[in-house]
Amino acid sequence: MADWLLIRLARKAAAPASWLVTDGAGRIVFREQHGALPEAAGLAPGRRVCALVPAGDVVLTEADVPVKSGIKAQQVVPFALEEQLATDVESLHFALGRRAVDSARMPVAVISRALLEGWLAELAAAGLKPEAVFAESELAPINPGQAVAVLEGDDAIVRPPGALPVTMPIDALADALHLARPAGEAVIAAEPPGGGGLVLYTGPAEWHQHQRIVESLRDRFDGIKVQLLTEGPLPLYAQRLAAAVSGEAINLQQGAYAPASSLGSGWRVWRVAAILLVALVALHAAGSATALMSLTRAERAVNVAIEQTFRAAMPGEHNAIDAQRRMAKRLASLRGGDSSGLLAALGALAEARAGAGDTAIRALQFRGGALELVLAAPNAESLDRLSQNLRACDTAIERKERVEQHEHGEPPGRGDQAPLALVERLKPGY
Repeated sequence: MADWLLIRLARKAAAPASWLVTDGAGRIVFREQHGALPEAAGLAPGRRVCALVPAGDVVLTEADVPVKSGIKAQQVVPFALEEQLATDVESLHFALGRRAVDSARMPVAVISRALLEGWLAELAAAGLKPEAVFAESELAPINPGQAVAVLEGDDAIVRPPGALPVTMPIDALADALHLARPAGEAVIAAEPPGGGGLVLYTGPAEWHQHQRIVESLRDRFDGIKVQLLTEGPLPLYAQRLAAAVSGEAINLQQGAYAPASSLGSGWRVWRVAAILLVALVALHAAGSATALMSLTRAERAVNVAIEQTFRAAMPGEHNAIDAQRRMAKRLASLRGGDSSGLLAALGALAEARAGAGDTAIRALQFRGGALELVLAAPNAESLDRLSQNLRACDTAIERKERVEQHEHGEPPGRGDQAPLALVERLKPGY
């Protein structure tokens, strides 16, 4: 969580500003310093900047704005408060706060446009760009059961329980503390006149000057607790910074005075590059889609050509599954070059001769997928036994081919002539 540079603008033009650095939880990182704003700018890099303006220059009030008016509250508020303000509303800036759920009353901060523009220009000249600008009174402590008052210089900031803070001249301290009593309190003679407790934050000089006034008002409160601010009120305000930034206080930088979004400025810098990147991605996607469609059409055309060629070369076949292998097998069979068939036939012949007695091969020829033999046998019985053995082998080979045809999706039946289909042409050579 980034640290905050909290700057308190001077109440008078010639007076120095003050600032300190706090972490996100309100703990002091660098103690309060005083001087010109350019000196504070050295602590700004890497930190978020918040500015506090004098409480006496900001009026905190509430305006009646219907929850579902259908009109932007920013347009309604100036007219709703016009009768309460002595200055022309055109010269004033109205900043809106967070409204309570289902409440028609909306918190509003009113400040002179000239004052706000002057402060922002002074900060900008020093190289400072605040994310938020609050009235000092907005960062005064909140105590739900007691009133809170902060005395400093010529101002008295009073925050009644559950109400907006009020800033009055310190010369009217008695009237200011009277406002700190709970609203709508009915004073009954038979009861003590107390009106809740009061927590008073004050500097040593202010306490010494106004102690008698405070003591004279003790009977109006159930108790008064005084805390001296030896280092000024800025560390006290820093404790409320996190809550104020989260929306509990009214940021004066609204509307035309809203700070430029870092996201928006970054987008303007990278906008051209982002557009070019999107165009490149779109072009690549379009090219890939076109190439895929072209390859799909080419594949479909090749498949159609293969099927047409297969059906023309092998009439009677019902499908073109594994067309290349089946056509190569048929071509080898027609050319008499089916070496696998020859090996199968020779193997069967060797197996058949083993049980056919003493027979001798006089001639051997393999053509048209069939094996033709000229044999010499001692008797007709040996030759007949050899012929039966060869037929048995021929049947086994045929059964194996049918299994292979079924596995490859070929139609049933013998697509090619078996290696021993011409066994009947065996002749005795004795």
